[in-house]
Amino acid sequence: MMTYSGIDFNKKTILITGGAGFIGSNLAFYFQENFPSANVIIFDCFRNNNALLNPNIVSFGHYKNLIGFTGDVICGNISNKDDLDKLKKYNFDYIFHQAAISDTRVYDQELIMKINVNSFYDILNIAKNNNSVLVYASSAATYGNQTSPQEVGKENPENPYGFSKYLMDKIATRFSTENPNIKIVGLRFFNVFGPGEFFKAKTASMVIQLGHQILDGNAPRLFDDSHKILRDFIYIEDVIQANIRACVASSNGTYNVGSGISRSFQEIADILQEELNTNLGTEYFPNPFKGYQLNTLADITSTRKKLGFEPRFSLEDGIKAYIPEILRRHGAELT
Repeated sequence: MMTYSGIDFNKKTILITGGAGFIGSNLAFYFQENFPSANVIIFDCFRNNNALLNPNIVSFGHYKNLIGFTGDVICGNISNKDDLDKLKKYNFDYIFHQAAISDTRVYDQELIMKINVNSFYDILNIAKNNNSVLVYASSAATYGNQTSPQEVGKENPENPYGFSKYLMDKIATRFSTENPNIKIVGLRFFNVFGPGEFFKAKTASMVIQLGHQILDGNAPRLFDDSHKILRDFIYIEDVIQANIRACVASSNGTYNVGSGISRSFQEIADILQEELNTNLGTEYFPNPFKGYQLNTLADITSTRKKLGFEPRFSLEDGIKAYIPEILRRHGAELT
């Protein structure tokens, strides 16, 4: 049993927005498995046939992420007031706000701001009315192409998604100042990978995408010079740890959630081939993106100090733990 904090969540009422998504569903099962008397409510719009211009789908929430979940599930959109009204019958002790349009290549600014930013005011007010602890998903996208290590306070978002999260952090800071008795913590996730991301399709991590390429019998495809393209990869279990520790943060604020170590795309491909016992080489092709970020690295000094957070999984450990799920999902339908 990994509790990560001294909190007993049994008999507590917990709201997880975006609970049918990657991080949200993992949080739901964390509570179900470790605190079976917790009252967990998932609020998610689930996926439909609506597509964005890029042309990924609008919502990554999927019912298959919740098979075995025994708590309440409410289908609703965080930008719909009538849907949010369905939450009024609950008195939430904790709110984990994961719902958002999270695709960094969505450039419909109006859509991003309405869903990510406008709805955040409603979530904050729910937390205020319930006197809830609020932990919400920010993003490393707030940093844009800033040089590594990325530090809170040195943001420069370069896409609408990153800007929406930047605004949320500013709104949370102001709201926290106006309501000092409410615990509000934002978590800037870096490159998260692990079970539960399969239905993110093309926006899922390179770990599962390269893993499935290898299982198809193909050499993993990488940009030229991928040994020089570095990311701060963090395994989903450590992200869950950060969410739980955020509930007992020594002060409100925004915190980076990463491993604190940069690793290359090439290393991912090599580790996967070792774990899958293949030797397919690597296929390289030119990087088509201008201004591509070459290095992300989370400064987790304050996260360690104020949340008591300490990453437990190296990239090797995370991929090894992930392999059974990569194998299970290989060839599965995304619909």
